[in-house]
Amino acid sequence: MIIRKLLVTLEDTLLEMGRPVAPPIRRAVAMAVIENPFAGRYFDDLSELIETGEKLGALLAERAVAVLGVPGPQLHSFGKAAIVGEAGELEHAAAILHPRFGAPVRAALGKGPALIPSAKKRGGPGTTIDIPLGHKDAAYVRSHYDAVEARVTDAPMRNEILVCLALTTGGRPLPRVGGLTVEEIAGQDGLR
Repeated sequence: MIIRKLLVTLEDTLLEMGRPVAPPIRRAVAMAVIENPFAGRYFDDLSELIETGEKLGALLAERAVAVLGVPGPQLHSFGKAAIVGEAGELEHAAAILHPRFGAPVRAALGKGPALIPSAKKRGGPGTTIDIPLGHKDAAYVRSHYDAVEARVTDAPMRNEILVCLALTTGGRPLPRVGGLTVEEIAGQDGLR
């Protein structure tokens, strides 16, 4: 794996519609811009990118947890995304994000049986992507259905992949549309 750039963004939401958000909601996005070893060529075996996904899951989780400033088990939501440069294919993003990326993320969070929401697309430098978010322990926690935008001004170049992991300390500010609450989570099946 060749990494050209690592970035982490941090956002704190203190007010929503003039009302205090207490405690403030923190959202971090850890990103890696990597060289795509399969750019411009078709390969049946994408195991190199699958292994890269496992390494990036650990690296990005470590960086995001560190910037959020709270222990991994106290985090609420997660999401992942990738943008493949124009010489790559969507399956390259899938190889990174799906087979092994999640296990080290869950390890950094202490658990996280829910599916990690994901998005992928192809684009050039400066392309934005919305990283879908969901509660790490129970997918049905409606207050945590959200997204966070990610962008790197000079990535991905045509032979690169931008890989993103988002972690949060809470759901949307001032949620009030019902559904399963954080306090009601059983945390056994990843759904409830």
